Amino acid sequence: MDNHSYNFPSDCTPLTNCKSARKPAGSTVVNMGNNGKNPPRDYLVWSLCNTLYVNFCCLGFMALIYSIKARDQKTQGNLQLAQECSDKAKWYNILAAGWNLLIPLLAVVLLVLLLVHLGSSQGSFDFLGEDGLQNFIKLFSW
Repeated sequence: MDNHSYNFPSDCTPLTNCKSARKPAGSTVVNMGNNGKNPPRDYLVWSLCNTLYVNFCCLGFMALIYSIKARDQKTQGNLQLAQECSDKAKWYNILAAGWNLLIPLLAVVLLVLLLVHLGSSQGSFDFLGEDGLQNFIKLFSW
């Protein structure tokens, strides 16, 4: 639409202040509430702990990345994307925590099995004597 076809009121032109043609302003209501829905968690502290401890296959680092993304989206007001990033951070944290618990548990199990095997072996072995290496190799041969 061009300016030539638009009809302005007689006392109002596009560059002048035309108060007579304006209607009285109404009120505008902006609702800043959260509609009863809590913002998503970002799991940042949990992600930091998983990143600093063992961090198998960089799962803790991936959780940290999604935690930071979730926090950024939450501060920008994009709660849907923040919830998606929060869910991914949560699952990466669960996987990282599982691996962080599994590795020491496996080490303890292997230590216990080694001690049981040493206790059930025939006689005692002198690992520091003349035949130390042969005794050590003989220990692990079934």
